[in-house]
Amino acid sequence: MRAIFAAVLLVGLGIAGFAVYMAQNYIQGYESALARQKNETPSIELVEGFIVSRPMKYGETLEPKDLLRVKWPKKAMPEGMFLKAEEIFPPNDDRRRVMLRSMEKGELLIAAKVTQPGQHAGITSRLSSGQRAFTIKVDATSGVSGFLRPGDRVDVLWTGNPSGDRDRGEITKLIDANVSIVAIDQSTNEEEEAGRVARTVTVSGTLQQVAALELAQQTGRLSLTLVGATDDTVSTAVEIDQRQLLGIVEEEIVEEVAEIEQERVCTITNNKGTEKIKIVIPCTN
Repeated sequence: MRAIFAAVLLVGLGIAGFAVYMAQNYIQGYESALARQKNETPSIELVEGFIVSRPMKYGETLEPKDLLRVKWPKKAMPEGMFLKAEEIFPPNDDRRRVMLRSMEKGELLIAAKVTQPGQHAGITSRLSSGQRAFTIKVDATSGVSGFLRPGDRVDVLWTGNPSGDRDRGEITKLIDANVSIVAIDQSTNEEEEAGRVARTVTVSGTLQQVAALELAQQTGRLSLTLVGATDDTVSTAVEIDQRQLLGIVEEEIVEEVAEIEQERVCTITNNKGTEKIKIVIPCTN
């Protein structure tokens, strides 16, 4: 009896030892797999940026207390992201930046959303180097029924009668394409509610573009067409007159000119007393 009990005990101890051995191997394999996975996972390079600590509205002054420093993936950095506080608030300079757009709490701050230090949220903050602002008079029809807002892009059309070409009547011609709007009336706020019919629209362009728009406004009527937000096509030259509009085909008029050939008549004159007699003779070269 004792021999059987001893044999059962030895078998049980063997099974327990084997189970412990298998458990140790499983745990070691799991830890090794975690270590390999950790080594294989690429590290994400981070940089420091800034988010706003509270909701900010258009025209508000940005203060240091309004910002929080955060880690941001370097590969996901947007253009104009601030990396240092000195870039936002230059040392020994009390001038502050002003918000150009509304921002929600926790939103990343970039250069496009604020003005330069000491600059107001006006038209000058919207103009890049070499650009000028030009104001176009509009109404409900020429101004796309009030659906324009600062930041939109428009094509500018001119309608008038070209000098020296009165037979064609009035024409409509594309003067400029993809022109950026910087202000509606006296407002540069991009988040202004659309639908209000404006009296003036201010656009930005080079000095050459501004000069062309001024001449066009003085010699005819300007109207705007809204360009889609995702439209990246390039507008080509467009010109249409009244004949093209009505589908009138100009017929070529061929004038037949009859050439009248006159025969050359040569004569000699003979005097017979007081009478002069003309005699026809053949003409010579």
